[in-house]
Amino acid sequence: MSDPTLFLKAMGIGMAIAAPVGPMSLLCIRRTLTRGWRHGLAIGGGIAIGDATYAMIAALGLVGISRFVLAYERPLHAVAGLFLIYLGSKAFWARRADDVADLRPSHSALRDLAISVLLTLTNPPTIIMFAAIFTALAPSDGVAAGGTFAEVAGVFTGSLLWWCLVVALVSGFRHAIGARARTWIDRVAGFILVSFGLVELRRAVL
Repeated sequence: MSDPTLFLKAMGIGMAIAAPVGPMSLLCIRRTLTRGWRHGLAIGGGIAIGDATYAMIAALGLVGISRFVLAYERPLHAVAGLFLIYLGSKAFWARRADDVADLRPSHSALRDLAISVLLTLTNPPTIIMFAAIFTALAPSDGVAAGGTFAEVAGVFTGSLLWWCLVVALVSGFRHAIGARARTWIDRVAGFILVSFGLVELRRAVL
């Protein structure tokens, strides 16, 4: 199996993993609506980095790291749950006098990137999923180092392409949404994020 073939298949996997609607996609959409495309891309880029990190751990067969991360799965779910509740509450009670009130200094895009990476990495079972997928993709004689790089690069590229598409679509009608509609979007997004946070807390204790 050639590296280009592995890359394209891994890119499809990256897009498929990114596509389902979840707390991170909701966060990406809200950031794009409230702060602009740079912040939306920062969230999407962070998700892609997190996915690629777990893909690399799975592809390289780093058993020690996998076991360590999975051993602390519950605390990671707890951290993710609390932070999602915080973000959801902040979104729900956000005051929107005008668009300028939501602007932040440019460095906050980096903060969004860091937040996105950390939240993505609080889902350790992703390692198991990537390991199963890469095992199915691998040829009978194994995957060379170049193939491993192609897999990880493909996952990152596919995930990033998906988030670029989402941000582009949301940015297209961002300015057409009035202040009242954005207020309700904030409230709905906040409620859903808090709900996802509660689910994460439940996964942490059960």
